[in-house]
Order: sequence, then structure tokens, then C-alpha cells
Amino acid sequence: MRATATVVIPTLNEADAIGAVVREIPRDVAAEIIVADSGSTDGTQQVAEAAGARVLDLRQRGYGLACARAAEAADPASNVIVFMDGDGADRADLMYLLVDPIRAGTHDFVIASRTRGNRDPGSMSWHQVVAGQAAGLGMRALYGVRYTDMCAFRAIRRSSLVGLNLQEMTYGWNIEMQMQAARAGLRILEVPVPYRCRAGGESKVAGSLRGTLRAGWRIVTTFVRVAGSAKPAPLP
Repeated sequence: MRATATVVIPTLNEADAIGAVVREIPRDVAAEIIVADSGSTDGTQQVAEAAGARVLDLRQRGYGLACARAAEAADPASNVIVFMDGDGADRADLMYLLVDPIRAGTHDFVIASRTRGNRDPGSMSWHQVVAGQAAGLGMRALYGVRYTDMCAFRAIRRSSLVGLNLQEMTYGWNIEMQMQAARAGLRILEVPVPYRCRAGGESKVAGSLRGTLRAGWRIVTTFVRVAGSAKPAPLP
């Protein structure tokens, strides 16, 4: 089957890992790979380009901003957008598990679950596991959709993503996507996927108390905002 997916990878100083991440992506799944870089100073952009990715030099910070800009820049022929991290923890070689259900027409949004998959020791901190489970319980109570994680590794039909009109440009991007997808009645599938320790560098979230608190605050405020907003009309 012809590759019709664009893979989006937001980065900030991931030179140690990004080359291997790009090379691991199966080209029969991905028509193009976009690395959206938020001002790396360690050569991430050059390594990504050498590995075969197209690089967007954003020079602005914001996880959600990077994801949104790259999705907007995707080849018009791509009808699936895949999001993943650039630290080497996500199993890019298993991307077909996320993309195939969308290609088959059975689902609109497919998200990997690290908590249901096999995790390398030390790949997730206890508070990441608890946060994902707590958010999942909250979304199930609100929308009846079962999530067990907020994993960055996910695929969504491009038309569905556009229709969600996501507003959060920081670390709340992932949970807003999950909440809005549930609210809009998208056909959602969560699949267990193995998860590795990062290949190099330092996590911008779990790597420090400050990063954890900042990301946690954005996730909580996004949850509250979306939960309290008017429900949109179902997407076609």
C-alpha cells in the first residue's frame, strides 16, 4: 500500500537520538518525516536532515506549537498524521500498528499505550504512569472513552485533526487532542506498544522537578478548560 502518512517529531536538543529515530521509521508507512525544531543548539537539525527528515526551524518554544506547525506543513497528499517523540523511546518500527486501522477505515484516532505495553525498566517514572491513569479515569467519566496513557506516539486522520481545532500550544496538546477526539465522537483505538528508555539527552518533562511541575500544570489547566467548554458538533 502506498505510504500516505506524514510523521511529525517535535524536538529540542535531541541530537543524540534523532538520527536513529528518523532512520527507524518504515518508509512504506511514512511518505514524509517532519522534524519541528524549537531552537536546538546541539546540532539536532543537521542530524535530522542527514537522516532524511525535513526540518522546520521554528525558533519558538512550545510542544503543541511544534506539533501544530508541522501538521500544517505536511504534504497535502498525506491523509494521516503521526506524532512521536524524538528521544528514541517510541517504537517507530511498529508505526503500522497505529496507521493501519486508519488506512483500513475502521478508526480515526489511534494512540499507543505505554502502560499496557512492555516497558523497559526506568523508561517511565511512577508519576507519569499515575498521571496517565488519572487523566484516563477523568476522560472516561466525562466521555465514556477508555484511555490509559497520554503517550505522544499517536496517529490521526488528517481531516479529523483539522476539525478538532486544537488551541493548546504547550504540553497540554496531547490531552486536548484526546479529549476533543472523544467529545467529537471520533472512532478511537488504544493499542499497547512497547516503550524504551530514551536514547540520549535529557527529558524536558521528567528530567527535572521544574519540568515535571510545568508540564503537569499545563495538562491540568487544559483538562479543566476543555471539560468546562461547550461540546462541539460531531465531526463528519
